[in-house]
Amino acid sequence: MKKTIAFILLFALMLGVATMAFAGDNEMTLGEEAAKEAEMNRKAIFTLVILAVAAVLFFTEIIPLPIVAILVPVALSFPGIDILKGVEAFSHFGNKWVIIFLAMFMVGEAASRTGFADKVGRATVNAAGTNQIKLIILVMFSVGVMSAFLSNTGTTVVFIPMVLGVCARAGLKHGQILMPMAFAASLGGAMTMIGTPPNGIINSALENAGMPAFGFFEFAKIGLPLFIVGIIYYALIGYKSLPNTEADIIVEEKNIEYRTNKMPFAIAIFIFVVVMMASGWMHLTTAAMLGACLVVATGCITMEEAFSSVSWTTIFLFAGMLSMSEAMQVTGAANMIADMVVANVNSPLMLLAVTYIITAIVTNFMSNTATSALMAPIGIALASGFGISPAPVFMAIAMAASACFLTPIATPPNTIVLGPGGYRFADYAKAGWALQVITAIVSIILIPMIWPF
Repeated sequence: MKKTIAFILLFALMLGVATMAFAGDNEMTLGEEAAKEAEMNRKAIFTLVILAVAAVLFFTEIIPLPIVAILVPVALSFPGIDILKGVEAFSHFGNKWVIIFLAMFMVGEAASRTGFADKVGRATVNAAGTNQIKLIILVMFSVGVMSAFLSNTGTTVVFIPMVLGVCARAGLKHGQILMPMAFAASLGGAMTMIGTPPNGIINSALENAGMPAFGFFEFAKIGLPLFIVGIIYYALIGYKSLPNTEADIIVEEKNIEYRTNKMPFAIAIFIFVVVMMASGWMHLTTAAMLGACLVVATGCITMEEAFSSVSWTTIFLFAGMLSMSEAMQVTGAANMIADMVVANVNSPLMLLAVTYIITAIVTNFMSNTATSALMAPIGIALASGFGISPAPVFMAIAMAASACFLTPIATPPNTIVLGPGGYRFADYAKAGWALQVITAIVSIILIPMIWPF
């Protein structure tokens, strides 16, 4: 019933806006230049209205996130609104970053299906033994490093049963291990261009604006310090604030039939793809798709496993919201928001801090992929309005979209450990608020030092 109501409201909105647009055209008696400006302002307002509706739907999840993302280009190209042409609105489904992430899901799946990820996980928990602090450190380190190159969601899923098993044998509360593990997965993913979708969205926005994108490992200049800070914090102080919870679940040691004979192929293909991407010897899209083809061709994964490995929610969110990014730029809607922000700040550092804080707050209550897609066009306008380089502003958005620890819906890893950890909503805020503040302070201080205004 709620879904039906949401659909009706959304399409009623589009019809209402279309009616307003036609009415505006009929009443247009201004000069040609003034009429064009009025039309552009109307489209900018329509864009912001669609953005607001999408944000509410993302937050409430009355409608599945991928459907909301698809409805965005539908609304932008709806008759009478015509902010974007139909072909333009849906052209982003062929965006190179959409293709790269689609392919890398498959390459990452090969590391899992051949047993490589499981091997790393078991070595990690075995090395930690029954020492809680040591287990926290080693699990956070291993998960973070793997998440930098593989899906942070997939890495978290692989580690959960192993952590549950070692906690059961050692008499530890697994609620005190799974949460920092999830946080490490998010921080680890922020270290590379392919580690998390927000980084790809940021690079896509920069390229669309005709500006140079960040390099493969460039995100690590700030991502690595944040990752290290996170581990140190939970090893020295943060472990005291971790929830003493334990879900009522049965821990089973599952003997999965891995294709271990294919592991050398999976590792070699993965290394090849990363080297090609990082060195620039091969185009990013070409390297990623070649890797995806090779893991199937060598038998590391089947075609069915390749298709099922893709997070289609991420793909549709990514592609659908890129049309909003384009609309906010071409209509000037992003400039409207930027002008309001710029008018109330008096220094580039304050602008950076405001951008980071806004992104972090929104991300804690909405998909980080959606948040970065919403903030990207605003970031371009903010930097332009203040006359500074967009690099520090965009890096702040990227880091803020990943370094979120206050809610279970902030990032996919946070959501995944909610059930197995037996957590409540408030447990995240209790355990993550200090790290949220620390990462914000470190980011706001270091980012302008690395990427000057």
